[in-house]
Amino acid sequence: MSSLKILTFNIAHGRGLSLYQGFSSEKRIERNLLKIAQMLRQSDADIVALQEVDEDSFWNKRVDCLEYLKKEAGFQHALMGINSRRYHPRRHLVYGNGILSRYPVHFWENNPFGETSFGQKGFMYAEIELKNEVLPLINLHLDYRSRRNRIAQIEQLIDYIKEKRHPRKNNKPIAPIICGDFNSHSKRAGDAVAHLFDYIRSHGDYHIFPKTAATFPAHFPRRMLDFIFLPEAFQPVHCEVVKTYLSDHRPVLLTFKHAGEL
Repeated sequence: MSSLKILTFNIAHGRGLSLYQGFSSEKRIERNLLKIAQMLRQSDADIVALQEVDEDSFWNKRVDCLEYLKKEAGFQHALMGINSRRYHPRRHLVYGNGILSRYPVHFWENNPFGETSFGQKGFMYAEIELKNEVLPLINLHLDYRSRRNRIAQIEQLIDYIKEKRHPRKNNKPIAPIICGDFNSHSKRAGDAVAHLFDYIRSHGDYHIFPKTAATFPAHFPRRMLDFIFLPEAFQPVHCEVVKTYLSDHRPVLLTFKHAGEL
């Protein structure tokens, strides 16, 4: 496997740095999505994990964000994982997480953390077909309000990982790359990132990125909320937090290779 690039980014419903997407016109939403697409092209990312992606919502003028980005950034494959779905004559909301890929997807599924119709978070699991192997990926978005909720959501994810039949290489299971918006700092004991890291480190070595650079808020980053967990089968080559003002978050871009090929 040659080097691959993966990028994770909370696009904040396409609103840019506006406090609320409902304050933006359709042209402004599309203009910001076009800038995001240009950033994705410039990053040369092979796989993109997105959070807060709208498919059909009143508050961003019912623009299909994922389809727009797929077309403008030149990706061949797009997966939409809907976690919040509220049907209303005037206040229709359909949004969640999304994945863009330049490679075919062997299998994928979406997993909301609960059943509420508004404000629900969740995670996507996808198996992406590379030339010589399958790359499993988890794209998640955790609750921002409650540490207790985040821990419960991580426990749901851990249960899923335990029960999932993972793809194999050389008769060994391939551990998934895990990325997304954790709404928690990596060093905060007893919160989501540390809780997940403690579990996966007990089942094999993982690297976590970024190491020090903050991702939130975009205009003056002070907190690390967005991460990529890279399993030991892969070796990091380069990681950066991309300096952009296209959301209240900044994207994390990681270049990696199979460890045996470096």
